Amino acid sequence: MGRVLPFDESASARAVVDENGVVRHWNEGARRLLGHAPGDVEGRPAAALLAPGSVPAPPAPDGGRWSGTLDLRHRDGGFRTVSVLAHHRRTEPGGPGEWLLVSALEGGARRPGDDLLLSAALAQSPCAMAVYDEQLRLRAINDAMAEVVGLPEDRIRGLRAPEISGTPASGDVERRMHDVLVSGVPRDVEAYLRAGGEEHAHAWLARMTRLTDAGGRVLGVCLSAHDFSDQFRSRERLRLVNEASVRIGTTLDVTRTAQELADVCVPALADFVSVDLLEPVDQSGDPTPAPVTAPVTLRRAAHRSVNPGAPEAVVELGRTDVYPASSPQADSLLAARTIVAPDETTALADWLSWDRRRGERVAEHGIHATMSVPIQARGATLGVAVLSRFRRPDPFTSEDVLLAEEITARAAVCIDNARRFSRERETALALQRSLLPRNLPRTAGVQAASRYLPAARAGVGGDWFDVIPLSGMRVAMVVGDVVGHGIQASATMGRLRTAVRTLADIDLAPEELLTHLDDLVVRLSAEAGSDGTTGEVGATCLYAVYDPVSRRCTVARAGHPPPILIPPGGPCRQLAVPAGPPLGLGGMPFEPAEFELAEGSVLTLYTDGLVESRERDLDASQQLLCDVLARYSGSLDDTCHEVLRSLLPPGGASDDVALLLARTRGLPASQVAAWDVPADPSLVAPVRKHVVEQLDSWGLSDAGFTAELVVSELVTNAIRYGEHPIRLRLIHDETTLICEVSDSSHTAPHLRRARTFDEGGRGLLLVAQLTQRWGSRHTADGKTIWAEIALLEE
Repeated sequence: MGRVLPFDESASARAVVDENGVVRHWNEGARRLLGHAPGDVEGRPAAALLAPGSVPAPPAPDGGRWSGTLDLRHRDGGFRTVSVLAHHRRTEPGGPGEWLLVSALEGGARRPGDDLLLSAALAQSPCAMAVYDEQLRLRAINDAMAEVVGLPEDRIRGLRAPEISGTPASGDVERRMHDVLVSGVPRDVEAYLRAGGEEHAHAWLARMTRLTDAGGRVLGVCLSAHDFSDQFRSRERLRLVNEASVRIGTTLDVTRTAQELADVCVPALADFVSVDLLEPVDQSGDPTPAPVTAPVTLRRAAHRSVNPGAPEAVVELGRTDVYPASSPQADSLLAARTIVAPDETTALADWLSWDRRRGERVAEHGIHATMSVPIQARGATLGVAVLSRFRRPDPFTSEDVLLAEEITARAAVCIDNARRFSRERETALALQRSLLPRNLPRTAGVQAASRYLPAARAGVGGDWFDVIPLSGMRVAMVVGDVVGHGIQASATMGRLRTAVRTLADIDLAPEELLTHLDDLVVRLSAEAGSDGTTGEVGATCLYAVYDPVSRRCTVARAGHPPPILIPPGGPCRQLAVPAGPPLGLGGMPFEPAEFELAEGSVLTLYTDGLVESRERDLDASQQLLCDVLARYSGSLDDTCHEVLRSLLPPGGASDDVALLLARTRGLPASQVAAWDVPADPSLVAPVRKHVVEQLDSWGLSDAGFTAELVVSELVTNAIRYGEHPIRLRLIHDETTLICEVSDSSHTAPHLRRARTFDEGGRGLLLVAQLTQRWGSRHTADGKTIWAEIALLEE
């Protein structure tokens, strides 16, 4: 059975009227008010009870409640003016509605005991209340406010709020009361302070209202204080968690993420926070799996204090320290849970007795509470965060522990992500550096310098550069950029660089080399997509070949930025090279462009990471690059350094940057000799004689014997198997003598092993044994067979 409450149901009149206006219920109070018995009214229209012409005003727009006065018919035939409150309700969801009409039988008259009841209510109300006069001096408080203040009314009556509290917050409360007193507009003020005699601070909501008499004269201000500490702490916890999700993990840097964790916790949770991370136990960089064994070696990653300079810190940033089993750091790591001191079993002084220096620092700054929270993510222990309080008097609560654990858990995931990214970045960077040339080769054609910088935040990409010596003292220069970042981009870069070197060895023209490279990227895309991925592999590339004899440079590019040329004494300009499509589209042609370069010209090849910037557009970046190159045209290494310093932001570029500078050299005509050779085997001997004489004039007599044999074999083969015209050319620099024989045939020779009784087939084998390298290249008119002879240094 339901509980029976001691209420007099007949003390108020109640009636229920359905949607059709029919009375469904009539109680005893209604009978006492109008004299009609329930049997006389129920089941009849309610309109019969209304006086003629008495029409109730329409209900409010929401239709839920109506109040007003009605003239109702009494049983004696007269009419009574009755104050009625009506509520619209539904007995069940979706069912018909009805109106509940109520009226107090006593009307609005006060009873003799109401004043006493009101006085008792104000005095004993759980809401703390205080009344101040027009001078903002206390005149009265109720029991709840006396408990909040911690003093009886007679001791503080006549004092102002700052004089009662003595805290800075009370001064702000008094200023707000004065505003209410002057303006008459009620105000709400939030304050966080301790009640009288209490250890913990509370969150208070103070509601202020101006008091006036019946004539409107200002009497003072009424202040009612509500303790909303639970709601305040919940709101602050939600705010701090939201702030942590925004502020922690803004970068993929481990140290920066640890510092963000410390910054979020100070001063919201603690006055000093230190974050120490475990050192990786192997070369893979993986974090230490739980559990951890003592003693524990930790590296200080971050700390933060309410005091400038963090004087509470014992360990410097970046330094390691060893923590025994009795330390706050080791205890929480060994237990794999948060530990707070002091608690029921541990005193803070005893906990820190393992380190005298730390104990002295705790006593010096008055640290009275410490909380150690292990940093764990994905089943691995990463480190520990230690939170300390010395300015805030209250100890850590269970809610503080939950909040610290939630924030630390978010930070742990960010730190683990940063560690994984750093490990992958280091791996990709090591792969990248192993695939890039460590030292550029010394060539007769160009003097070169280079720089490579990985992206500051996006990870290592696939930018590369190379300088490749070709036959005939020529030199190839290449710069490329693979789409994407990470290990995959670095690996793709390595494959493309190897392919370029292989294609360069067979002396393909720049446009032909890019065509073969495009086919390779198409195949790589197809292979990458075979495992269900998108398989999109793309790259850009620029390939240039410079001939120091003719001083001409042939350039072709595949969607790559054009090179920049600074001729000696001339203005900086971009070379007009047809853009060409990026590598990987397949079937698109590449067009070369040829330029004559004066000796001492500086050719600049680069990837788009150098000139693409959020601070300026592409044209402005390229103009800035030209300006820097024009100023620093002396040392190529210094120029590279100045280019990167001037164009890249202080925090590093958002994309990889590869930069290659090459200053051209010309080979003097005195170091080149050429002859037309008739197609007559009997004239090979005179040709050899001319060669010896030319070497004597160059001062290279020591190479005469080898050169005779090589020239004799190459010229003889050209006469036998080639097509007229035949031409012999000798080129030399300080270290190398090059013998070239050209003819009109496109058939390339090949090295084969002669059998015992074969009369021929040993010529090219002899050439291969006598020279440091040899080969052939196709030309527009046929082919050229070349061989390089190393010159002995005197």
